[in-house]
Amino acid sequence: MARQRLGQHFLSDPGWREKIARAIRISPHAMETLPSACPRDYCWIEVGAGHGEMTQQLVRSGAPVYAIELDPALVERLKRLAQEHSNLTIVPGDVLQTDLRRIASGRRIRLYGNLPYYITSPILHHFFAYADLIDEIHIVIQLEVAQRLTARPGSKSYGYLSVVTQFHARPDFALRLPRGAFRPPPEVGSALVTLRLPGEGDRLAVQDVASFLEFVKTCFAQKRKTLSNNLRDMASPEQTRSVLRELHLRGDARAEQLGVAELAAVYQSISSALPRAGRDNRT
Repeated sequence: MARQRLGQHFLSDPGWREKIARAIRISPHAMETLPSACPRDYCWIEVGAGHGEMTQQLVRSGAPVYAIELDPALVERLKRLAQEHSNLTIVPGDVLQTDLRRIASGRRIRLYGNLPYYITSPILHHFFAYADLIDEIHIVIQLEVAQRLTARPGSKSYGYLSVVTQFHARPDFALRLPRGAFRPPPEVGSALVTLRLPGEGDRLAVQDVASFLEFVKTCFAQKRKTLSNNLRDMASPEQTRSVLRELHLRGDARAEQLGVAELAAVYQSISSALPRAGRDNRT
């Protein structure tokens, strides 16, 4: 029985399980196969394993599979499944408190998860903390969030979460899933999104990633306002407009109009000018 407080919606339709398995390239019927690698060199980590709906697909890869599950009742069921598969290990607990590096034990990571829709963003941030270890992330999430992850600058869905995701990964909208694929059916649409790492941030000279992402959050604090207004606490509006013009961007640009590389360039220019701005303000 699903627990609403845990956001449980089980992928009950076998046809859709097979479609997902093909999309993430673990089905023997997939049109494309995973990049060649010895199964001992990487592992699958599954988040929210549920009844083992997709776990049984993942173990067929031959790689070690670590299935994380919070619900104690489901953990016991999964442990019985693990007795049938020598490459399956059940990890009871909350993914947000789970050390993925320790689980991987030196292997590269491929992630799959049917994520609780209400905590998708915190889980993604947790994944990105291990970005240096992860090759791919495949997640079933709320359709609206999937559109945000894959949105391009200038679209209504583009925002802070789009930039964070695209800084770390290259997102691809893989499948739209109907409500009827789940039991119980969710109230909203769902989608499978694939994130391949690294993302745009790999080629950008951002030294302090945490500081940059805080800057991005400030840029999107009031989405309809211009950058010069949102960044008033960091630089004067004229200083921000000057930086934008130097980067060949509109002086009245809004964050939603700029891609990851452009936001990084604005961040670096404003950050480098901050000490000088501080001296100017004291004189």
